[in-house]
Amino acid sequence: MTENVRVSVCMAAYNGSEFIEEQIDSILRELGPNDELLIVDDESTDDTAARIEANGDARIILHRNKQNLGYVKTFEKAITLSSGKFIFLSDQDDIWIPGRLEKMLTALAENSMVVTNCKHFGGKSGRFHNIRLRSNDSKKHLRNLLGIVVGYRLHWGCAMAFRSSLKELALPFPSHMSESHDQWLAMCGNFSKSIAYLDDDTILHRLHNENLTPDKMRGISKIVRARAMFLANLVTLATRSMRRAAPEAVNG
Repeated sequence: MTENVRVSVCMAAYNGSEFIEEQIDSILRELGPNDELLIVDDESTDDTAARIEANGDARIILHRNKQNLGYVKTFEKAITLSSGKFIFLSDQDDIWIPGRLEKMLTALAENSMVVTNCKHFGGKSGRFHNIRLRSNDSKKHLRNLLGIVVGYRLHWGCAMAFRSSLKELALPFPSHMSESHDQWLAMCGNFSKSIAYLDDDTILHRLHNENLTPDKMRGISKIVRARAMFLANLVTLATRSMRRAAPEAVNG
């Protein structure tokens, strides 16, 4: 199935047995015969992997980490292993809204990345959950990058898709990055000046006690560390872009 794969859905899974089957079912209903759902299980201690295997759909590819890597490196591994022309990120506990795949593929026909909004449900929402992307900000790349660094332009990884060509800029993830892989990828999309924001909600984002995104203000030390990491990400992007441009200048 590695040949002519259209869409790779990349999911990082860890102790997700409670909701993962519902999420998988909602994804498979959207996928075509030449698509894949690539799941990397981060050494779960429950029966997550067994539930994935029990589905039996040939489009599901399961990889198991031999040790717990954490969600950032697990998503990086999933993206690295993907073989599709278009890559969709997926959490283990959400629900895809019917029609999202084709809607986002349409946007990817003219852009390297697309990010939509989410409809949050099932638990207590915080200030982050009220931040929404607007389609008319799609071309404001510098402002979007600044918004990521400052914290007012939030991109949900579960509502994100991109062309496989963006992997050249995005991979490997910066070694200093311990969180917010989705903001890094959004930086790559904006840095390449080829990103589309959709006003639509294309996913039901489940809120519960195990969510990684906090529902309240973080401590000042964590905020400072996050902003420093985002600035370091910009330096990494600039360095990679210059390295990519150098051979082109020589060949030109």
